[in-house]
Amino acid sequence: MKADPTWWLLARASGMTAYALLTASVLAGLLLKARPFGKAIKPATALEVHRSLSLLGLAALAVHGVTLVLDHAVEISLPALLVPGLAPYRPLWTGAGVVAGELMALVIASFWVRRRIGAKTWRRLHWLTYATFVLAAVHGLMAGTDSGQPWALGLYVGSIGAVAAATAWRALVPPARPTRPAPTPAAPQDGVRPTPRPRHAAA
Repeated sequence: MKADPTWWLLARASGMTAYALLTASVLAGLLLKARPFGKAIKPATALEVHRSLSLLGLAALAVHGVTLVLDHAVEISLPALLVPGLAPYRPLWTGAGVVAGELMALVIASFWVRRRIGAKTWRRLHWLTYATFVLAAVHGLMAGTDSGQPWALGLYVGSIGAVAAATAWRALVPPARPTRPAPTPAAPQDGVRPTPRPRHAAA
């Protein structure tokens, strides 16, 4: 009896989706606060877009892990999703994906403790996003069964190039500072305008 390839197809699709969403999240974090986007997008909106893409990527990653366990082409246990190196299939490169997923979950969890740990610590913690992205790319290229396909290779090369270009642009282009509206003069009370003070008053 031929094995049902449904879980394997879902595992491959969800893995690619998770990587694409991770790339979009990294690009959103790098670009939305820089010029010229920073002037058109409010900081709260930029943060929400970045967080939403991260959550969607984590959800796709969870589907990727569950479908790998349900598929029996390669026997992967639940502990292998949490402990790097336990998977029998290319343990080094699969372990890189496990570490990337754990770092991704850690960075996303920091959104909800930002006020407790402080903005400075939160930004430093977000440097782990680069490690997450690199490990995810290595995992996909070395452990993914589709990495030899032109479309998959194009996705990885394009994503890496886009993140590298966005990082360089963010380093060269300062973040846009929100412009404060000019204060409006107070309206006169009771319709009475104050008498202008003479320029040269007597001493």
